[in-house]
Amino acid sequence: MSLSGKQVSGLNAKLAGLPVFYGWIVVAVVFITMGIGVNVRTSFSLLYPSILQEYGWDRATTAAAFSIGFICGGLFSPIVGRLMDLSAPRYLLSASALFVSAGLVLSTYASEPWHIYMTLGVMMIGTGVVMTYVGHSMFLPAWFEQKRGLAIGLAFSGVGIGSIFLMPLIQSTITEEGWRAACWLMATLLVIVVVPLNLVLQRKNPQELGLLPDGHVHTEEGGSNLQKPIADPVVDKDWVNTDWSLGKAVKTGSFWWLCITCSSGLYVWYAVQVHQTKYLLETGISPIEASFALGLVGFAGIVGQIYFGHLSDRIGREWIWTLSSAGFAICYLLLLVMEYENNPVILYGMVIVQGALGYALAAVFGSMPADLFQGRRYGEILGVVSLIALMGGGIGPWVTGYLYDIYGNYRIAFWLAFGVCLISIMSVWMTAPRKRRLVAGQAEKRAALLAKN
Repeated sequence: MSLSGKQVSGLNAKLAGLPVFYGWIVVAVVFITMGIGVNVRTSFSLLYPSILQEYGWDRATTAAAFSIGFICGGLFSPIVGRLMDLSAPRYLLSASALFVSAGLVLSTYASEPWHIYMTLGVMMIGTGVVMTYVGHSMFLPAWFEQKRGLAIGLAFSGVGIGSIFLMPLIQSTITEEGWRAACWLMATLLVIVVVPLNLVLQRKNPQELGLLPDGHVHTEEGGSNLQKPIADPVVDKDWVNTDWSLGKAVKTGSFWWLCITCSSGLYVWYAVQVHQTKYLLETGISPIEASFALGLVGFAGIVGQIYFGHLSDRIGREWIWTLSSAGFAICYLLLLVMEYENNPVILYGMVIVQGALGYALAAVFGSMPADLFQGRRYGEILGVVSLIALMGGGIGPWVTGYLYDIYGNYRIAFWLAFGVCLISIMSVWMTAPRKRRLVAGQAEKRAALLAKN
């Protein structure tokens, strides 16, 4: 429901000009939430070796907790999307943080594999999906159009900043006090930081404050405060004017190519994320150096998510997804080389390409679906895309662990992931968001060419 002119004026007066940049406050809240929430979920990679050592389960059995959690997160995604269309994200995000905290605490009492599956799997990784790229992508794109890639890249870069501080802290806690103490630490951070921050400050869309996307405001004459007209981004008018529902979306080829693109992207992302700490330890790297390397991957991802997110607003989502998938492909090649030649140059080369290039997938993952299917039912559509994408993210670690258990090494698994990188690159060009709606830079370039002619 839109606000009347008097309501907008009154709200603006109460907030003393704050709404003009409230979109960036939303970005800041997402930044902090993901800095903690995503890294808590990623910490399974650090908990994994200690759980293996304590219980003596095989790798596939233990890694299945991550896979089960990811698949559950995927199954939850359509429900979350529907709830996001109907409700406020601040309530869903706060509830997610509480469920994850409960899962972490309950995991400390586990004694059987299914206990870990339910606590660290379903509760931590599964319900934690709301705090990740998936949950935030259901409402954050609505705050921006021209600067969508930049804003999402900035918001999602909180994962990298959080990792450089949180990952060594978690590893240090595991080393000194055990993995259970680390779980209690993470649960406490979620309850005292993430829950109140979202309840107080998070908002669903700019219309709640009488704003337009990108911080523009309505004027008394019924227009906006835009200084210059925005270049028309529309390529396919029939497509853009469609009131997209899930039923309509699934009948298009773009929807299914988008699903393949995202699921293959998450496969290669999480296959390496879950297993690389154990792999690095087996190549002779110390636990602290391995945890630092994992944290540095996220820190390097700051560059990728901000810079390449912004660049995707200029040259298009397809090019950035291609570059990011190539980064993961190079990462897997370097990991294969490390089995025979382990030196710091290869290690940190792998870290840089994985983080600075590979993690840029996040900014495009948050932008590209909105470029295609934005509208009233966007959350529901993205929920189903996320379901399929997270299945890829969940299958990746399990397949990688299963192939290790069969062959006794990661060679086949890493070569398989390299091939999935190539599938992801091909799929994004078939998805082709540029054929429906141009990003700001492409639209401006087209407008300049038309003006010359």
